[in-house]
Amino acid sequence: MTTAHAHPNIALVKYWGKQEKPGNFPATPNLSITLAGLTTVTRVTNATSDTFVLHGNTTNDPKLVRWLETLRGTFDVPPLQIESENDFPTSAGLASSASGFAALIIAINTHCGLGLNQEMCSEWARMGSASAARSIFGGFVALVPPQWQAIPMAKHDHWPLEVVVAVTSNEPKSVNSGEGMERSRLTSPYYNAWVRDAATDFAAASEAIVGRDFPALAAVAELNCLKMHSIMLTSQPTLSYWTPASIACMDRVRSLREAGHDVFFTMDAGPQIKAVCLPTSTDAVASALSKTPGVLNVIQSSLGEGARVVT
Repeated sequence: MTTAHAHPNIALVKYWGKQEKPGNFPATPNLSITLAGLTTVTRVTNATSDTFVLHGNTTNDPKLVRWLETLRGTFDVPPLQIESENDFPTSAGLASSASGFAALIIAINTHCGLGLNQEMCSEWARMGSASAARSIFGGFVALVPPQWQAIPMAKHDHWPLEVVVAVTSNEPKSVNSGEGMERSRLTSPYYNAWVRDAATDFAAASEAIVGRDFPALAAVAELNCLKMHSIMLTSQPTLSYWTPASIACMDRVRSLREAGHDVFFTMDAGPQIKAVCLPTSTDAVASALSKTPGVLNVIQSSLGEGARVVT
């Protein structure tokens, strides 16, 4: 048995849409932070036939089946039993697919002796979930053209940001990200503008990270998040991943910032709010969000390392 750990990542400059070519490439450059406080544990053992067990329940995952078929087109990978569990809500906007595929390729690489380095593991993870390419690495990570490889921008201790996740629902989202992205690409009147402006947001966020300029990062990341959700909301049929508590948390973060705290929010295709802050504001942010009506619980996390084998 080989066991690997990986952490989800939270995009500060996001992609929403894929390129129209094989390989699961995002349409726009993006960058993220890897969270130490949320973990996927994946165990791989030899078996007589492929079996996938998620949180103790045997399940069929067509995306995973297709990914394994692609992997076996290049490598000799025997039938495997894959057991995976997350210590956070799954398929609910907390990047469980990112940490899931990152942990899986890291585990298979060691278990089957594929001989892949980190960069190659990242490429294979991307084929399962584009954001999984970033979870191979820790700290600040970019996924950029022309090769669309994940590139470490800075280690987690370059800038010790903290993230407070306000969980507003534990339910899987009704429209998965892949389906939602394609709907937006085909129907949102603002999709082309979103793609066109992505490089500007990426450059501004990268500069803010290098200079550890929190107000600058807050401005670009929060607006980038809202622009992405405007694409979702203007898709047909509309895509709304927010709950009333999501909106209340966004208002609460704005109030905290007006009160002098260094904090901004971001959220992905799901109802969970991620409040990114400096360590001096973490306690106040966590306390305020935990008291927001509709918030089920809060998870505090620092920035962490990339995917790795633990046994």
